[in-house]
Amino acid sequence: MASDLDPIFAALADPTRRAILTMLLEDDMAVTDVAEPFDMSLAAISKHLSILTRAGLVAQEKRGRVKWCKLEPEAMRAASAWMKGFGQFDALDLDAFERFLAAELPQDSA
Repeated sequence: MASDLDPIFAALADPTRRAILTMLLEDDMAVTDVAEPFDMSLAAISKHLSILTRAGLVAQEKRGRVKWCKLEPEAMRAASAWMKGFGQFDALDLDAFERFLAAELPQDSA
């Protein structure tokens, strides 16, 4: 299972690819529309999309002359399920920790 997650986490490691996934949350997009907000070439965006596609996060299909990209949530679910395994570790309640320290440590007389 963990080795199946390697390409997903590798794809998610790049901020451009994360931004692309966020854009695809809204709707399917043509590759040229995906590339529009980025200051990089269409070839560079295509490479990012290829990595996302190999990881199973994005599906690409040709409709006429236009290549469309669609978010594939199943791969993200697998990564999310794996990460939830670490949910047993509660976040540290800093306010409670501060109250504990105040009660346990001697106070300075100022």
